[in-house]
Amino acid sequence: MGFIGFIIAIVVLVPMFIRIINEYERAVVLRLGRVLGDPKGPGLIFIFPIVDKVQIVSLRTVTLDVPPQDIITKDNISAKVNAVAYFRVMDPIRAIMEVQNYQYATSQMAQTTLRSVLGEMELDELLSQREIINEKLQTILDEQTDPWGIKVSNVEVKHVDISEDLRRAMARQAEAERERRAKIIASEGEFQAAAKICDAAKLMQEHPMALQLRYLQTLVEIGGENNTTTLFPIPIDIMSIMKGKKQD
Repeated sequence: MGFIGFIIAIVVLVPMFIRIINEYERAVVLRLGRVLGDPKGPGLIFIFPIVDKVQIVSLRTVTLDVPPQDIITKDNISAKVNAVAYFRVMDPIRAIMEVQNYQYATSQMAQTTLRSVLGEMELDELLSQREIINEKLQTILDEQTDPWGIKVSNVEVKHVDISEDLRRAMARQAEAERERRAKIIASEGEFQAAAKICDAAKLMQEHPMALQLRYLQTLVEIGGENNTTTLFPIPIDIMSIMKGKKQD
C-alpha cells in the first residue's frame, strides 16, 4: 500500500511542478510576484506551486479583425470601414508586464487609429489610396504598440461601406467623367485630322501635280469598288501639264 500511495502521489504532484512549453510559446514565470529571469521554453520547465505563477505567451502571428468603424471623412461623408491587422509578440515579458491584456489593447488601439487616420482624408483618397493608408496605419499602430513588446507587421483596409444614394451619385459622376474624356479624345482626333488636311492642301497648292495625281488615284479607287461605269471630266490643268511635258 505504501508503494502504491507513493506512485499515486508522484502522478498527482509531478504535473504541478512541470510545464510543457510548445515551440511557438514562451513562459513568463513570476516568483512571489517578480519576473524570474528570461522567458522560459520551449520544452520542459520546472516550477514551484504556490510561489510561482506562469503566463504562457504565443509568439505566432495573430490575425486581428477590426470591426466596422463609423467615420466622417474630411469632406463630411459618413462611411463604415473595417480592417484587419497582423501582429506578433516580440517581447513576452513586456507583453505581460506593460499591459493588462495585450490582444484587447491592440484591438482597441487599432480601432481608434483607424478612425483618426481615415477622418483626416477625403472619400476619394480613401477609395483610391489604399496602399498609402495601409502603410500609414501600420506605422502608427506599430509605434503605439512597441512599448508593449508587440510588432504590427501589416494593416489592411478591407471594406468601405457608403450609403446607396452616394453610391449612385458616384456612378453618375464616373459616367460623366467617361463621357467628358470620350468627347475630348474625339475633339483631339478631329483637330489632328483637320491639321493634316490643311498640311495636305498647302502641299498640293505648292505642287499642283500632286493634286492631279490624287485626282487620278481617286478615279482608280472608285473604278475598282464599283462595277458601274462612271464618267469624270478631266481637268484642263492635267491636259496642259501633260502637253507641256510632251513638248519638253
